[in-house]
Amino acid sequence: MTPNVANAQPSSQLHVLSLTIAVAIMLACSLYPLLMAAPDGKADHALATALFAAMSVAFVRGVGFIPRRLIWRWLFSGWTCVAALALAGWLKILH
Repeated sequence: MTPNVANAQPSSQLHVLSLTIAVAIMLACSLYPLLMAAPDGKADHALATALFAAMSVAFVRGVGFIPRRLIWRWLFSGWTCVAALALAGWLKILH
């Protein structure tokens, strides 16, 4: 009798483009925090949230993690990263 063992996940691979985007956002926000500031010098929380959401999604996708549930797979997809970056760009242009 064999013990109950969960089905093994297929081996994941790094997604280099997503990982590169995540590291670029991380470095840009760390080295130049004024990127996330409004013209009056105060923090732009909406812009920071959009950038950090894009960075988080890109890191998850970049290390090769693919969730099993469809909703999580959609939330951690490359398209979500692109949407968050587009939102960040639009918010930056508004200011």
